[in-house]
Amino acid sequence: MIDVRRVAVLREVARLGSFNQAATSLRLTPSAVSQQVAALERELGAAVVLRSTRGVELTAAGRVLVEAGEAIAAELAHAEREIARLGQADSLTVATFTSGGQGLLPAALTRFAAERPGVEFTVLENDPEDALPLVRSGAADLALVYHFDEIPPVRPGDRSGLAYAPLLDDPMWIVLPAAHPLAARESLTIAELAEERWVHGCLEIVDMLGHYAALAGFEIRTACRGTDYIFAQSLVRAEVGISMIPQVALTAGAQPGLAAVPLAPPCPCRYIGIVTPRRRPNPLTDALVRALHDTVAALPVLA
Repeated sequence: MIDVRRVAVLREVARLGSFNQAATSLRLTPSAVSQQVAALERELGAAVVLRSTRGVELTAAGRVLVEAGEAIAAELAHAEREIARLGQADSLTVATFTSGGQGLLPAALTRFAAERPGVEFTVLENDPEDALPLVRSGAADLALVYHFDEIPPVRPGDRSGLAYAPLLDDPMWIVLPAAHPLAARESLTIAELAEERWVHGCLEIVDMLGHYAALAGFEIRTACRGTDYIFAQSLVRAEVGISMIPQVALTAGAQPGLAAVPLAPPCPCRYIGIVTPRRRPNPLTDALVRALHDTVAALPVLA
């Protein structure tokens, strides 16, 4: 039987990359940490770390064990949260990226509350890479996430302990000042925008847009590298530049004095999905997932 406490020591060694730092974090001596790892290796009959002057690196067996330890820790945290909820009001914690929180979540929560009044909500604003660990650890019951390629951040059969369900494709639009010569076009290609300066509302879009621009034979000229789509649209309205905005962010932050024109293929797209734990179903989480799908079905169609 593997000693779970020793697995916890190995997790800390893997996280910090050294026995000394793990010892400080765990309030143990480096010798005690080394002994715990050595005992774990004897239990397994296999090495779990490679020691060198550059620090500590996990072996293949060590990686499997650390992943299992993270899953165990997540399950224990979930159990602790469920026990704490006993006898208390029903509650849900939702992690969401900003534009999803603006354009999708409020309507979904309103739908949810109409069917299940009295549930207390906590909403955490997090980028997807930060939201996934929250769901895995049990700190969040559900996360709204996005990705820009066609490979979702969670895949069936992986060891994340998470499940991913696609919610909607979120196409990119070009946002221009209403008086811009291209504002009346029915669609635009990236190549037609080679002379424009760009206002970015998301840092991830910078590299993606640069890739599509390179395929079209030009380099992006940047006027602003921002992290907020509403701010980006404000700068476009002030004629600082043009911007590429996902549809959900566009409808959430619609402003006068702007024109939105769809991109013609080949063009990037943002994909939005829902991440939940794979553990036993939570009726409240399932109800919120249904409310999110109903919200998407009722979204306005941009012409």
